[in-house]
Amino acid sequence: MLENIKISDVLFLDVETAPVVYKYADLNQTMKEQWDLKFRFQKEEMPESGYKKAGIFAEFAKIICISVGILNDEKFRIKSFFGNDEKQILKDFAGLLNKHYNTKEKMLCAHNGKEFDFPFICRRMLINGIKLPKTLDIAGKKPWEISHLDTMELWKFGDYKSFTSLNLLAAIFDIATPKDDINGADVARVYYEEKNLQRIVTYCQKDVLTVAQVLLRFMNEPLIADKNIIIA
Repeated sequence: MLENIKISDVLFLDVETAPVVYKYADLNQTMKEQWDLKFRFQKEEMPESGYKKAGIFAEFAKIICISVGILNDEKFRIKSFFGNDEKQILKDFAGLLNKHYNTKEKMLCAHNGKEFDFPFICRRMLINGIKLPKTLDIAGKKPWEISHLDTMELWKFGDYKSFTSLNLLAAIFDIATPKDDINGADVARVYYEEKNLQRIVTYCQKDVLTVAQVLLRFMNEPLIADKNIIIA
């Protein structure tokens, strides 16, 4: 399959999210009840302490950054859609997909994208009243009609129980990644307490680059040189 992919047709992406409200106590009564329902069978954790996981649930979290990367003529160009206005982020991203990624040969690629990034974006678009771009509107499509690549799924080779982090793949393929000062668990704190969105954007952009490097390793292609990385 991978030998048939034209790398310049692939849009690499990564998403960073934060809870719509920072703390459990800030939820309105309706949403607090709905969150509690999610934890009704959890014996090891209470809803209040479990709220630290809210950022992974599209019903309780919002998108604060979508970074994308395109590899063409050895140049890897990265652009980020970010800010406090989630609807504007999603509208701008949808505009990119509708303009440049609405044909079957164009593909989206993310790590764990089929479980997280792609459905999260779709859910938040619907919540914000934004029409799904063609490449994300997969309802009724057959698997081979969906132009989504997932580096974690590719690494599974059919092994359903396997979860492999992007950082682990980078390590085993000897892909150099800068040691970040934050990780996914820090994003909500950095967003709400430090109000330092740029740190989150930088973190997101590094993940996009790593996803691209991993796919290149899968394809036995040369890695992207530092000198060829361009951030818009």
